[in-house]
Amino acid sequence: MNVLVWLRWPEKCFRANAQDIAYLKAILPKRGVKVLEAKSEKSFLAHLNEATHVITWRFDEEWYLKAPHLRLVATPAAGKELVSSLAPKGVNVHFGHFHGDIIAESVLAFMLAWARGFFAVERNGRVSSLSWPRSFVSSRCFLISGTKAVIIGNGKIGSKIGEKLKMLGVESKGYGRANIKAMPKDVNNADWVILALPSSKETNNIIDEKFISLLPKKAVIINIGRGNAIDEKALIKALNKKRIAGAYLDVFKNEPTFKASFDSTAKNGILSKKNLPDNLVCMPHSSACSLEYIKACFTELLNDGMFK
Repeated sequence: MNVLVWLRWPEKCFRANAQDIAYLKAILPKRGVKVLEAKSEKSFLAHLNEATHVITWRFDEEWYLKAPHLRLVATPAAGKELVSSLAPKGVNVHFGHFHGDIIAESVLAFMLAWARGFFAVERNGRVSSLSWPRSFVSSRCFLISGTKAVIIGNGKIGSKIGEKLKMLGVESKGYGRANIKAMPKDVNNADWVILALPSSKETNNIIDEKFISLLPKKAVIINIGRGNAIDEKALIKALNKKRIAGAYLDVFKNEPTFKASFDSTAKNGILSKKNLPDNLVCMPHSSACSLEYIKACFTELLNDGMFK
């Protein structure tokens, strides 16, 4: 078994370090296994001809021709944008599904901070002369226990979010393809609408002006799936008019959004520094960030029986 690892990424938590490689070697069988780390595309391609197992962020379709002994292409990513699944017979393509615990904590962190008024105080402090805004925040705090959440996208990530919410007393209901038509009756009284959807034609603009019109004013929209699911123009309009209470976006139609859409000079960006509503919280596609990320990927591959 020759395991070739090429996990280089700008963000530190998404690239393999020496400790991660040492951990991988420790969990693999002790005999007959060689682990090689490639630190560039050139090095990766040069060693493909001897690799039986590859762990990488990216794998192009034509690269299969360079790997005659290949049995596995594994990526930490849940999304399928960077790895070609058009593999030859006998090659298993594995996409990561370990992200649920990490992303669920990101969702809970936002919900708790929102419910305790953290964002309201921080943003009010920028524009208000109040030096002690206790009266301002006092009417904006509530318990998330007893609130109701609708999770759209009930796969491994959505299900894990539901499990975590239950622990905090939040009633949640998940929707997938099987029961999506029944969703409107539940969104009418939802406190939280959580999107955990992959990108596809079917998921484009699921959250549009019509959907938002079904929500109560107390509702908060949370998107940790993909940015295509939200009509951003309709959302911004609803937020500015206080049609809904707020929104948390970790993903956007155009990324990197902070560099483009949030730039006040961007011509095509819907979201800009000038029109960001005060009830919108944005993060840079970071809900899965964790220093344990790569180790969790390797552990999942072992538990799923990928090193055979």
